[in-house]
Amino acid sequence: MKKRIAVTPGDGIGPEIVAEAVKVLGAVAEKFGHEFEMTTYLVGGAAYDAFGDCLPDESLAACKAADAILLGAVGGPKYDKLPGPQRPEKRALLTLRKELGLFANLRPAKVWSALKNASPLKAEIIDEGLDLLVVRELTGGVYFGKHERAADGQSALDLMPYSVQEIERIARVAFDAARVRGKHVTSVDKANVLETSRLWRETVTRLQAAEYPDVALDHMYVDNAAMQLVRAPKHFDVLLTENMFGDILSDEASQITGSIGMLASASLRSDGFGMYEPIHGSAPDIAEQDIANPVATILSAAMMLKYSFGLDAEAAAIERAVGKMLDEGLATRDLGGELKCSQVGGLVIERL
Repeated sequence: MKKRIAVTPGDGIGPEIVAEAVKVLGAVAEKFGHEFEMTTYLVGGAAYDAFGDCLPDESLAACKAADAILLGAVGGPKYDKLPGPQRPEKRALLTLRKELGLFANLRPAKVWSALKNASPLKAEIIDEGLDLLVVRELTGGVYFGKHERAADGQSALDLMPYSVQEIERIARVAFDAARVRGKHVTSVDKANVLETSRLWRETVTRLQAAEYPDVALDHMYVDNAAMQLVRAPKHFDVLLTENMFGDILSDEASQITGSIGMLASASLRSDGFGMYEPIHGSAPDIAEQDIANPVATILSAAMMLKYSFGLDAEAAAIERAVGKMLDEGLATRDLGGELKCSQVGGLVIERL
């Protein structure tokens, strides 16, 4: 199989962690007889420094022409003074999601057996298991709504728009995912307060009854969902959320697993094209120190093989190799280990 991958390391620790994932993808291609053409393009603050634009036309065109995108992270304090629309997170990340139609964000969270002691939760709660999937709507809601500041600067407005079509589209992704997992979807909203949440709940309920009667559905307010994630995580199989709620809850889930450096994500459109990235940020405070955890980026590359390229065996091989490394007590500093970022890719490759 021959595939073109647009590699966009971004800012902060992005270049370090992406380099390790690229190593692993190269080894997988050699081992399984594939050809991955991986070309690097600037996005985020790095692109602004070079071109005065966080998403140059060349980078956007290359991402559109690729078969998949591997992204590190964008942003940092250096760029916080840029006008809102020009900041890396909005100009690069949100624009890529919108321009490429990446409406479905999949964020798996599980506790690896070797990392149970790294979780802040009590052992008896973790022993019950944590293996869930957050399915987050990614191109609607408050992040893409109208944003206004009053002329006098004394008030502001952010709108949270959603349509039935947008809700049905992401709900189908969640129900389809649940069918091959535990056949249980928990839809998260704030229907006691928000009109968009009431539309969300009505639409998801109707869709489940009409098309997915074999999948159990329950509804949960977002504040209760946040509590239950730390109280009884075993309750969850697939969490279906709108954009902002999913952003918050998946970060909470990452801490339960032991480190935000362990959580991968896939941002997909309906034809399987995707952008793959760790859920964490650019962490400029530890950049260029060779101490970042690249596992989430490596696992994001595994998700790329699975969801965009249909290479399930290759994806599973990466996941097993990561598990073997962790079982041997090999981990980066955030997990209490001593590994350098630059060592991780090679160790995973040795265990493929």
